[in-house]
Amino acid sequence: MFNLSISVPEIIARVIIVYIFLFVLLRILGKRHVGDLGPFDIIVLLILSECVQNALIGDDKSVLGGLVAAGTLFGLSQIAAWLTWHSKTAERFLEGTPRILVRNGQVCADVLAKERINNKELMEARRKEGCSSLLSVRYAVLENDGSISIGLRAQRS
Repeated sequence: MFNLSISVPEIIARVIIVYIFLFVLLRILGKRHVGDLGPFDIIVLLILSECVQNALIGDDKSVLGGLVAAGTLFGLSQIAAWLTWHSKTAERFLEGTPRILVRNGQVCADVLAKERINNKELMEARRKEGCSSLLSVRYAVLENDGSISIGLRAQRS
């Protein structure tokens, strides 16, 4: 139960490698896919966790191996949080930056394409804000969490 079949440093190295790989993979997928999880996305993430499980601790099935892996993941998460708190550069790299999708009623098609957001998703965000016309949108921003914030133009009386 507590006998490791691989060494603690090897488990830590495996966790760090898999953590970095998954981080890069999720950053490549884009904000929308992380912030707006649908049933398919959740299934993929659950299967993904099963796929990398052996990469984390190999054939080790001990409690101690699982605790070392979990502790390493927690530590990496804390390091990332500390870095983003203390460095704007690290924050931009690790969390990304908000992206402007609409500016003064004009859709930034290149940004929509890069972030893989279609007009239907943009229209849905507008409707949630009670906005029927694109012309009344001052800005629409894709936030780091994957949500879309809408700022409306001031109503003229």
